[in-house]
Amino acid sequence: MSESNIVPNVSRRGFLKLAGIGGTAFYLGIFSSEGASASIVNPEFTALNKVELNAWIIIEESGKVTLVDHRAEMGQGSYHSVPQIIAEELEVDLKDINVIFAQGSKKYGGQITGGSSTIRGSYKNLLKLSATAREMLITAAANVWSVSATECFAQSGHIIHKPSGKSLHYGELAEKASKLPTPKDVKLKKRSDYKLIGKGIRRIDTKLKTNGAAIFGLDKRINGMLFAAVERNPRLRGKLVSYDDSQTLKIAGVKKVFKIQMQVHNTLRDGIAVVADNSWAALQGKKALRVVWDDSGFEHLSSPEIAKRKLELLQKEEGLIFKKEGDPNKIIVSAEKKLDVVYETPYQSHYAMEPVNCIAHYQGNKIEIWGPLQAPDWMQESVSKSFGLPLESVIVNMTFLGGGFGRKAFTDFCHEAVVISKEINGPVQVVWSREDDATQGPFRPGISYRGEGVIENGEIAAIKFRMAGQNIDHWMSDKRGKPNGSTTEGFLAPYFESIKNISFSDIPFETPIPVLWWRSVYASTNGFAYESFMDEMAHEAGKDPLDFRRKYLIEERLQKLIDKLEEVSGWKSRKKNEGFGVAITECFDSTVGQIVKVSAKQGGGVKIDKVWAVMDCGWYVNPDIIQAQIEGSIIMGLGAAAFHEMTFTDGMADKKNFYEYNMPRIYDMPEMEVHIIENDADAGGVGEPALPPFAPALTNAIFDLTGKRIRKLPFNLDEV
Repeated sequence: MSESNIVPNVSRRGFLKLAGIGGTAFYLGIFSSEGASASIVNPEFTALNKVELNAWIIIEESGKVTLVDHRAEMGQGSYHSVPQIIAEELEVDLKDINVIFAQGSKKYGGQITGGSSTIRGSYKNLLKLSATAREMLITAAANVWSVSATECFAQSGHIIHKPSGKSLHYGELAEKASKLPTPKDVKLKKRSDYKLIGKGIRRIDTKLKTNGAAIFGLDKRINGMLFAAVERNPRLRGKLVSYDDSQTLKIAGVKKVFKIQMQVHNTLRDGIAVVADNSWAALQGKKALRVVWDDSGFEHLSSPEIAKRKLELLQKEEGLIFKKEGDPNKIIVSAEKKLDVVYETPYQSHYAMEPVNCIAHYQGNKIEIWGPLQAPDWMQESVSKSFGLPLESVIVNMTFLGGGFGRKAFTDFCHEAVVISKEINGPVQVVWSREDDATQGPFRPGISYRGEGVIENGEIAAIKFRMAGQNIDHWMSDKRGKPNGSTTEGFLAPYFESIKNISFSDIPFETPIPVLWWRSVYASTNGFAYESFMDEMAHEAGKDPLDFRRKYLIEERLQKLIDKLEEVSGWKSRKKNEGFGVAITECFDSTVGQIVKVSAKQGGGVKIDKVWAVMDCGWYVNPDIIQAQIEGSIIMGLGAAAFHEMTFTDGMADKKNFYEYNMPRIYDMPEMEVHIIENDADAGGVGEPALPPFAPALTNAIFDLTGKRIRKLPFNLDEV
């Protein structure tokens, strides 16, 4: 998006006047929840305060079409998928368009790139938006030719009169189209008529990312910008007593050193900012500081103590009931034989390839921000509130993100950059080192689970689950007294229909460690516990694990997914020297089933041979992007299951870089086969739902091969 200012309070009449000044671009901004509206504006203005939009269609007089992506692009494909949707109904060729990022603004609706929500939350509006624009352009052309609109059609950025073959490109029609009344009910294409949607079209950002043209946060530069690095307390909650910057100020390029406070959830974190004329000097200056911290007033916990406390809670506390059907307690207490096991999952850091960074320019009556931001509207609201400026005076610009996984939707690093910019009275880029990014959090909470169950006559008589782990909502809003709203996230809803006695409860557990969303949020840990337990129940019942799930997951779409898993994996014909494990989870309105095949490695341990993944995400845009997201989720799931965890010693995060926080390498990856279920259901998410089933499918496969149950993550594949 251009870095020019937002136009304050421009009326529709004002738009038309501006358009008459000789502007070369027309903005067809469509639409609000009340219907569509169209406006034209001079190209020097990049956002229109008085029009509520979910997306932009920008048409130049030359006919060039620019489409706006209102969500962040961090590898998941919104930079391509959003335009692919719009281009379908607008009838433009993807190879001929330009794509830009939207600025943070309420007019786009929610802009958080999280919860796998970009397509599922926007696709219906995007289709209607672009179809409305197309129909207005057709009507404008029909008026020019004095013919019936039914004789005209749109194709490749042109309106064509079918009887005569006459043609006008969109740029010749945009101004006229914008003055027309908005059609109330536009007809959308049938899926069978799609030319772009549903097709594996090569991503338009691939070239930018391979030739160096894509601008990520760390690439961004603005005039007069300085650089800053911040020394923060390694125990996260400590207060600054004093610091010695004498050696720091001797480093060439260092300009200024001062204390700051960064807003982290509902707390303020002390830090010392080192500002320099280049990032290297700032980072070296930070290392040269000598700091005294006051770490009193909060616990300095280590990982063994954290794990011990959670396990004690699971044995002593019933927790807060989140959902309950029947009376599982009565059956479990009276049962002669029951399954009673504990599953443990660790804390995780986000470890995106691009560490956190942000540019801010505080200008008194205006603040402008640039960076890899997953939630530009959240950043805008947070900064507006913190610095007492009207929302429209905070301009937030997105760049490409080198990974996010939830971390870059948080507002702390954006707030910190503005604080530093205000202090130096100029623009600054705050750069986090890899060590900062890894150890400063917030982290995915480590959660432990206790599952109790009873099998009678080969069927589930009762299931009871308790979870103990930090509640992200307690950090976000300080709400207490209610169970975690994500207690059953990842657990398939039909189980509640077919299992008559079942309950889930949340045992409140707190530490000073700040926690935050991590790809697939609670489903990433819930899925491991719940689907591992379902496998154990199947074994207890003496049933095939896939058939066991089929019995209880009676919803038609799930039956089709199970059938597909069985078909593609050859489940029924597996050999004795192979271990097969299955898991099926749901999150963000999509269901994913995975089957993992393992075999014994020569010399010990197990080898992952293959993963079959079947996703039911309903309506979808690009199967190639879906495949990439499923594969990426499996890789990340493998890392969390068998390679890395964040541990703490005396209140400090231990794993500071990739040499300690090991990632899967290419030689660790199994063959992956992806299948997408075709149906007409509403769109579900794609970026996250394939992560939760991997770990339980893997550990269930290891049990199938070795007879050993793995209930604690991570584990070492070479030591199984």
